[in-house]
Amino acid sequence: MQVYLVGGAVRDELLGRRPKERDWVVVGATPEELERAGYRAVGREFPVFLHPVTHEEYALARLERKVAPGYRGFVTEFSPAVTLEEDLRRRDLTINAMARAADERIIDPYGGQADLAARVLRHVSPAFAEDPVRILRVARFAARYADAGFTIAPETLALMRSMVAGGEADALVSERVWRELERALGEPAPQRALEVLRDCGALGVLLPELQRLPDLEAAMVALRAAAAAGTDTPVRWAALLTRLPPPDIESLCARLRVPTEHRELAVTSSRLAATLPGDARALLQAASDPHWLLGLFETADAFRRPQRFALWLQVLAANAHASGVPQEVTRALTMRLQRGFDTAAAVHLGAADLDAQRGMQRRETLRLRRLQALSGMVPDPPTGVGAGPAP
Repeated sequence: MQVYLVGGAVRDELLGRRPKERDWVVVGATPEELERAGYRAVGREFPVFLHPVTHEEYALARLERKVAPGYRGFVTEFSPAVTLEEDLRRRDLTINAMARAADERIIDPYGGQADLAARVLRHVSPAFAEDPVRILRVARFAARYADAGFTIAPETLALMRSMVAGGEADALVSERVWRELERALGEPAPQRALEVLRDCGALGVLLPELQRLPDLEAAMVALRAAAAAGTDTPVRWAALLTRLPPPDIESLCARLRVPTEHRELAVTSSRLAATLPGDARALLQAASDPHWLLGLFETADAFRRPQRFALWLQVLAANAHASGVPQEVTRALTMRLQRGFDTAAAVHLGAADLDAQRGMQRRETLRLRRLQALSGMVPDPPTGVGAGPAP
């Protein structure tokens, strides 16, 4: 029995990065042998075991055979006779098809080290075309390593295009699409994943609402800005979708079964964008108007959802960047909006008001006092603002 560290951990170590997790392949063993050694079986479709001490995953070397369309149409074969090279050959990219032996030797039968040095994402074998999830994985790796100069090998991109043309992308189920897409959103250059999907033809199949967007480039700039600001994936998703009408966002999110937090923030961002003035100067002036401010907070449901409003301010900043608004103006605007919201949210009715008033009267009294509080805010210091487009 031989044990090898494989896949992403080897790749990351060779890139000088700390691996997020480590996966192992066991060659020349049976499930019974691993169980007798204290490993716990957890795999459903193929034999995967957890180490009794480290709880890291150890998988028996295996082969996969395509028997039906889609990413689930595989039969897995494993036995002590399956070699390490055979196991590595079924992997997606050459940079993920390397192993490290116990003596620190790197086993690299498919040129992964050369492709790492050349900064190329290249498929291992024609078997790549059997699994449409690999289209999404390549897009995600392109987003992860874009800033390091990685590109997709022309023959790999051509193979991805032929897969899409052959209908393989249509077989992807929504949950798997969103899982890979959300991971891509969390990468350093998430807009690169969308560019890859567009280049291979998969964007129109998986995200047709985005494909139809006239200003998709601006949406991807906003996504990039949100990523550069270190935001979480709900903000990045909303920054990408702000230019879509709410019904399209609802349709897209329902189809992909997107989490509620992502969907609600994206819909809120789209609705609020339709209420904003047409340029940065007008927007800053509007943000000095107590009535406009309070209307914005109410439209955003900010008093009931203050955390979502705070996230929307991050979306606003990302879209401001995409619209060419100077950074200092964006900062002044978001600070003014946050300060206004904090001022209005701090207003509460006293016990006497609660005792004397009911329903609509309470709401009108609270609204009036919030307007009074906003009117009493100390003005912001002057900010030089050009007449650039609004975010």
